[in-house]
Amino acid sequence: MAAGEGSGMNGSAVVVGGGIGGLAAAIGLRRIGWEVTVVERAHVLADVGAGISLHANGIRALDVLGVGEAVRAAARPQYTGGTRTPDGKWLARMDGAALERELGTPIVGIPRAALHSLLREALPAGCLVTGFEVSSVESPGPGRVRVPVKDGVLDADLVVAADGVNSRLRGQLFPGHPGPAYSGSTVLRAITEHPVSLRTDFELTWGKGSEFGHIAFTDGRAEWHAVLNSPPGTRPADALAALRRRFGDWHDPIPALLDATRPDAVLHHDIHELATPLPAFTKGRIALVGDAAHAMTPNLGQGACQALEDAATLAAALATESAVESALARYDAERRPRSQSVARAARQAGRMGQQLAHPLGVALRNTALRLAPSGVTVRAILRHADWAPPSLG
Repeated sequence: MAAGEGSGMNGSAVVVGGGIGGLAAAIGLRRIGWEVTVVERAHVLADVGAGISLHANGIRALDVLGVGEAVRAAARPQYTGGTRTPDGKWLARMDGAALERELGTPIVGIPRAALHSLLREALPAGCLVTGFEVSSVESPGPGRVRVPVKDGVLDADLVVAADGVNSRLRGQLFPGHPGPAYSGSTVLRAITEHPVSLRTDFELTWGKGSEFGHIAFTDGRAEWHAVLNSPPGTRPADALAALRRRFGDWHDPIPALLDATRPDAVLHHDIHELATPLPAFTKGRIALVGDAAHAMTPNLGQGACQALEDAATLAAALATESAVESALARYDAERRPRSQSVARAARQAGRMGQQLAHPLGVALRNTALRLAPSGVTVRAILRHADWAPPSLG
């Protein structure tokens, strides 16, 4: 099906990657009348992963995509919490109610698997192809793109590259780009096996070159994460035992969260980012979304939110522009400056937060946070979360 002319258009798209950004992009394209096939390299979508926080911009994007209400129902609002030191003293409090007054929603926490499942449920089963990795895209002629799949090829008007931080398609489009770089930090995380008694919805605790945080879920369980300065590829033989040695004397509920976790539930990943910004998020009739376009460190909790913004913005551009080329130019112009700015801010937040290891620097940062007015934390979140969503037509 070829894209038509006029205000907006109908067409066909192949989305490469079935993660949060890819599924959201597919939902948006289907909402504006496009035929969509999602190609995912995993044979089985096992709904793995830990937890995720969604700020107001992510929720607003989900509303545009028609799944915001379902996600809110499955998520737990984050009204209480903040940032502490290992001995439990507060550095900054989070005021979720103030965020809700400003933005219409507090930050919410949800298992990543639950969000992934809700996004999949918004798509017809037949549009998802699993068990095939797309390593390249062909352009057989003007206005067409061709994607090889396990049963042949798919011709389309548009390809959405949502194949993650190690995107093969990004490498094809921008062979001179250095690709993802190691951030200097590694993250271990898990969801507790059973409910844990928590006094807050969300916390971060900063030590020297380390961070421990938790997100509470609606069923009483919690996600925890530990981020450490570390050489890449470092893997302890027993991750949970290593974490107990590192964080066992930190304040409650950190030891309890570790005790409520099965050893085989711990996920361990080095954090990579696109430290060198891409010169464009599009090339020809291919658009990059999510980590393929702007992989960032998790220090602002904005990675998934930016991918959701990508999906809503791409669908809106295609719904209102008269040609794919002009829609992709608009998508690039709207998304690249914002997402790359958020990525820079996330990197800086990590350097002043979790990655800061010098005792004097840690002491100065902690003093500055304690002395800061109560509204500083809210304003810092608003800087990135207060995003006006587009209309799909």
